[in-house]
Amino acid sequence: MTTLLQVDFPFAGPWGEEMAAGMRELATSIAQEPGLLWKIWTENRDASEAGGIYLFADQASATAYLDMHRARLLGFGVPVVNAKLFDVNLPLSLIDRAPLG
Repeated sequence: MTTLLQVDFPFAGPWGEEMAAGMRELATSIAQEPGLLWKIWTENRDASEAGGIYLFADQASATAYLDMHRARLLGFGVPVVNAKLFDVNLPLSLIDRAPLG
């Protein structure tokens, strides 16, 4: 069953295009993670938060990635990493045009 991972953490920037340029190598690395179907990068300048919404092929891949990513972020000096794992309800998600079919 596909698994959605939601991650957010305190982030002071950079934002927008500057973030895209500075994190391109990291994004390329994330794209190679086992079981990753896609990631949406999120940023909230007003709240000083960043993170992402990830879709994985299975819970084992999502959990393995979360463990690695949390350790990486903590190693970067991020003080708190918030994360939630969700099973995806495919029939309902398809009704609402989720790109899962």
